[in-house]
Amino acid sequence: MRAERRRQETGTLDARVPAPPGPGLNRHEVADRVERGLDNKVQDRSSRTLWEIFKANVLTLFNAIVGGSFLILLLLGRWQDALFGLAAAGNAVIGVVQEFRAKRSLDRLAILDAPQARVLRDGLPSVIPTAEVVRDDVLILRAGDQVTADAEVIESSGLEADESLLTGESDPVDKATGSEVLSGSLVVAGRGHARVVRVGAESFSSRMTADARRFSLVQSEIRNSLNRVLRWIAWAILPVAVLVAAGELQARGGWQSVTLDGAWVPAVVGVIASVIAMVPLGLVLLTSVAFAVGGLRLAAHKVLIQELAAVEGLARVDVLCLDKTGTLTEGGLRFDAVHQLLPEPPPGWEHALGWFASEPEANATARSMELAFEDDGGFRSVSYVPFSSARKWSGATFDAGTGNTSTWVLGAPDVLLAPGSGAGEQPAGKPASAGDAPDTAAAALHRAGDLAAGGLRTLLLAQASALPRQGTDDGALPAAVRPVALLTFREQPRPEAATTLEYFRAEGVTVKIISGDEPGTVAAIARRVGLTVPHGVDARTLPEDPERLAEVMEANTVFGRVSPHQKRDMVAALQRNGHTVAMTGDGVNDALALKTADLGIAVNSASPATKAVARLVLMDGRFDRLPEVVAEGRRVIANIERVSSLFLSKTAYAVAIASSFALLQWPFPFLPRQLSFTDGLTIGIPAFFLALMPNARRYRAGFLLRSLWFSVPAGLIVTASLIAVTAASTTAGPAPSAEDLRSAAVLTLSIVGLWILSAVARPLNAGRLGVLAAMAAALVVLLGVPLAQDFFILGWPPQPLLLAALGSGLGGGVLVEVLAWLHRRRFNDSPRETQAKAETAKE
Repeated sequence: MRAERRRQETGTLDARVPAPPGPGLNRHEVADRVERGLDNKVQDRSSRTLWEIFKANVLTLFNAIVGGSFLILLLLGRWQDALFGLAAAGNAVIGVVQEFRAKRSLDRLAILDAPQARVLRDGLPSVIPTAEVVRDDVLILRAGDQVTADAEVIESSGLEADESLLTGESDPVDKATGSEVLSGSLVVAGRGHARVVRVGAESFSSRMTADARRFSLVQSEIRNSLNRVLRWIAWAILPVAVLVAAGELQARGGWQSVTLDGAWVPAVVGVIASVIAMVPLGLVLLTSVAFAVGGLRLAAHKVLIQELAAVEGLARVDVLCLDKTGTLTEGGLRFDAVHQLLPEPPPGWEHALGWFASEPEANATARSMELAFEDDGGFRSVSYVPFSSARKWSGATFDAGTGNTSTWVLGAPDVLLAPGSGAGEQPAGKPASAGDAPDTAAAALHRAGDLAAGGLRTLLLAQASALPRQGTDDGALPAAVRPVALLTFREQPRPEAATTLEYFRAEGVTVKIISGDEPGTVAAIARRVGLTVPHGVDARTLPEDPERLAEVMEANTVFGRVSPHQKRDMVAALQRNGHTVAMTGDGVNDALALKTADLGIAVNSASPATKAVARLVLMDGRFDRLPEVVAEGRRVIANIERVSSLFLSKTAYAVAIASSFALLQWPFPFLPRQLSFTDGLTIGIPAFFLALMPNARRYRAGFLLRSLWFSVPAGLIVTASLIAVTAASTTAGPAPSAEDLRSAAVLTLSIVGLWILSAVARPLNAGRLGVLAAMAAALVVLLGVPLAQDFFILGWPPQPLLLAALGSGLGGGVLVEVLAWLHRRRFNDSPRETQAKAETAKE
């Protein structure tokens, strides 16, 4: 078929096209422009180098503290106390790998992907690499080409460009002489020549690429909260370390005694233990692991996570901005139906439609009729006027081989049936049919308007008397036009769009539809997928003032004729109002908005540039994957909030124990390895399982406040219990050895820590209860295993001290129960939350 030949012809570059008058640039002019830097080369670099990424994740204050402590313990021969170094190394590696992956995606981003350009040089057409195009080159453009640099059209023969990737407007744009074609746009019809006016970094596609390549991390409440806690700890580490060092010296007889008898080694170990205990290394590592596991789970549902923290993003979103084309709809037009206007249409009308659909210069709308109307080769055109956006119609005169000719036109109804167009007149030589009526033109125009109001695109097939001179571009219609049939085309909504939007409405997520298409069409599509919208807002009328723009965004749902930069401004306006915004899209025109949004989501059919800046990619393009992402994000956030209370409790009691024992001039009650023991049983191992368990609780802001409200008092309860058992040791008969005192402290901390674990894990289901029971059993077993006793320097303390430890631990447990009850009252769950917890408990 001719359409297939056309696609084959335009699939590769071919320099054999007619050249316009004038020779183009010569080789000396080209060399001069290259020397002046006026070529199309663009520096490929994202905002962060590998060294910058390494420095940001490895050369930090905390890594310096942890790494220095690790090296000191190794130099002292205390490698058993240096196990914390593994967690620190894991954090650094995950951070570097995560950011390097993001950098690599940004470096691959390219809006302009045409490898070659066709130009006129020294009077001859030439095919050259895109990077060698220079300013003032004459581009030779034809259907199927991607424009390689911004240029001004100097000759046009029905030239049309698809700028939807850049502007979001799906209709092809007519490019007459004097108009501008943008780099990155695609030529979809006609041919022409254009003189390059901007190249390299100045071109439209390069400026959009540069904006999209700006490095940034997804906004994560969890990560931001943890960073805030780490900053607070950074301020506390030095004064606490000094305080602990002073306490260790006094507890061991002062500076002179410590240096003479070698007691400075355990003193240094005690200081390091207090410092390391303050840093929640396990929480940072576990957060990254939870994100990674969430990413793997979503990958099984064909959702690609570009950045780990994006797993939590959609769970926090309260506004979802959707692009129409490729998101709500499948992209492209589909032929819908024929609406005959005459009871007995003239013979040959179906063959005429088949010819228009398969014509090599047909536009995308006409080509969508190929499956419905096949060109059998029986019609031979003797005169043809190609379609153009300026003319809005095309026409052909056919000879069926019998010597009789027929003329047909296909175009916009409002143009073909305009007053004075000759619409409704009988074409010369054509007998009137019984069904013809003088108001056929008016009725056809009215019916076309009704169809368009329903979101359908309409074309009119009409019979005509004769065509203007072939090649005429003045838009003159034939002398007589007889309406025969209306043809409707529709954008096909994605089958899952309506149910997915209903899900988000039920979850309290506001939906905004932002498109480059005509507002009425966008509103009609929105109504077809279940949204109640009376009309769409033309973005060309939107205010530039950010405050007024924010008000308009709050009050409306559908926006059309939106430019790429307007999309970005609209997302920013919603964020200014305190919303957490997700943006979906597939075109380059969406890239800036996706990057600005709190969470950018691309579909599988998106351009490479859009996928590069998106945080999530729906690999199978199914819009109904988003609820699965929401559920996974909720699981991650709720579980990390749960386990963060464990880790932050440890930070709280580490600071409190270090400070209080130093002020009381008591030695720090633990060795680093012993803290690793208690951390593993009461925090690390159970937290790993808790972080991966189901959790359907709906997201609520204030993650850090709720965690600290529980963890800080819990840390003080642990400290009070340890002070109690240490004070009791002085009245429990002979002074206990340092090993017995540490064993009692470990037992006390383990009991209160397990009680904190039980409070955090509630509501207890079979899985959580099993984890809790396993940790309690492991504590009893490890305290009785000789190998573990030798490694951790632990044992069962003497009976008086054992009873004191058990009493202090149980007393601390009672206080934890009171704290948990107060916490539930302070942050009372809604009925919906209570129901979600009940469902979780049944799992």
